[in-house]
Amino acid sequence: MKRFFETIRVQDGQVFHLPYHNARLNATIEAHFAGTPKIDLKNYITPTKKGLYRCKVIYSNEIEEVAFFPYTPRRIQSFKLVSSDIKYCYKYLDRSKIDALFAQKGECDEIIIVKNGLLTDTSIANIAFHYKNSWITPKNPLLPGTTRARLIEAKRLIPTDIAAKDLKKFDKMALMNAMIDFMIVEEFTIKASDAL
Repeated sequence: MKRFFETIRVQDGQVFHLPYHNARLNATIEAHFAGTPKIDLKNYITPTKKGLYRCKVIYSNEIEEVAFFPYTPRRIQSFKLVSSDIKYCYKYLDRSKIDALFAQKGECDEIIIVKNGLLTDTSIANIAFHYKNSWITPKNPLLPGTTRARLIEAKRLIPTDIAAKDLKKFDKMALMNAMIDFMIVEEFTIKASDAL
């Protein structure tokens, strides 16, 4: 049976953006276990009181495990482009293929996965770039993230195709996921792989 997970920000007893996590979780369950009753994560998450935590919810057609881990964001400024035809449109618990790509980062902090010549995501976050007074994000990410969905809905992000060759046009980039929200990386380097 396939298993999936959600990562949810919990800080000082507050659970962040639960409707977006509920929507993705229930869409995933419906796609793989049609007819399963909808789940509301608020019935499963008892938040800790103090500090910043990563709440990891593991599920299949039901909630299997909920765990809390203290969270400190990684410092990420250097990226390596890695070409792959990987498919990861659902948040699978098995991340071995992504881990194998991440292992190609060399001396860089993180990777950016390129599919068919277009940028998608890093190993842990959706991405965006500042261009002509707007923030653009790949139209076809590896995984449609909850923060990305929220910012597109709020008209703060414009989805568009971004080719590897476009990178020289951008002065700022941002990483986004449930834990870091929208984190601007003002000083960044991106190294092309030998395959690109």
